[in-house]
Amino acid sequence: MYQEPIFLEPAFKKRIWGGNKLQTLFGYAIPNDLTGEAWVISAHRNGPSIIKNGLLQGDSLVQAWLEHPLLFGKETTEGDFPLLVKILDANDNLSVQVHPDDEYARKVEDEPYGKTECWYVLDCEQGSEIIFGHHADSQEDFKRKVDASEWDDLLVRVPVKKGDFFYVPSGTIHAIGKGIVILEIQQSSDITYRVYDYDRKDAEGNARDLHIQPALDVTNYPHSSDSLKKVEKTIDDLVTTQLAKEQYFTVYHWKLTGNVLTPLRANYLLVSVVNGRGEITVNDRSFPLKKGDNFIFPGTITSYEIEGDLEMIVSHE
Repeated sequence: MYQEPIFLEPAFKKRIWGGNKLQTLFGYAIPNDLTGEAWVISAHRNGPSIIKNGLLQGDSLVQAWLEHPLLFGKETTEGDFPLLVKILDANDNLSVQVHPDDEYARKVEDEPYGKTECWYVLDCEQGSEIIFGHHADSQEDFKRKVDASEWDDLLVRVPVKKGDFFYVPSGTIHAIGKGIVILEIQQSSDITYRVYDYDRKDAEGNARDLHIQPALDVTNYPHSSDSLKKVEKTIDDLVTTQLAKEQYFTVYHWKLTGNVLTPLRANYLLVSVVNGRGEITVNDRSFPLKKGDNFIFPGTITSYEIEGDLEMIVSHE
């Protein structure tokens, strides 16, 4: 029986808006200075994570999901691994975009999942902001403002600070702004419809594609934003804050200053260490933890002990 955390190697993505903060903040060996994304816990075909330790070392998370369902608390696993965790370095503004829901993704894109996501702000420059929503009353009003390039009238801008959390359901117009580093937990989907890209060009001088019609089809009218209630609990030296408990994922912020011994309370947990150092002990075996580590607590572990000064973002389906 697999009795250790499953540590994962990120898959990196070059982006026109990327930078080098994934290296400077997390110590990742990024491939270039336009690295915009680290897919840190991923079983998506466009960037699967590779297992770094244990009996499955060298296997992809895709293989583990399909061939070892007990690791995920299941007798069998069918379909795709449901979640994807990323860290994004927005060295420039991301495009204004929107994602479809499951029904549209299956019908139009022949993909299993749409894309509902959430963001935890890990770092940001002073004055940073996101785009979150729009001011249009209807699809017709939205299209008119897009056609007229009335972006200031159309888009809702929200200032951000470190530690902010945003729930971004499918159909929400959004964009991460320049100077922000976020951890994103989302459905395992890579479908994005761009609405506006600041008229910029890529290295070859070409404008990136826009996807106005599908964006019109999937955007929510009018924009609405759910107010999430945070639930905080203390277990030994661990303060756990539930940030979201929604249809596709539950997300927590864990702050540990000392020691905690706790049972596994989900089929499996996805864990990203976003600050500090410590170690995890399972059955008298210890594993060091540091900022930038990403791992899965498999369902074959019944309890574990963590000690140190650590900040983690934890999620499960």
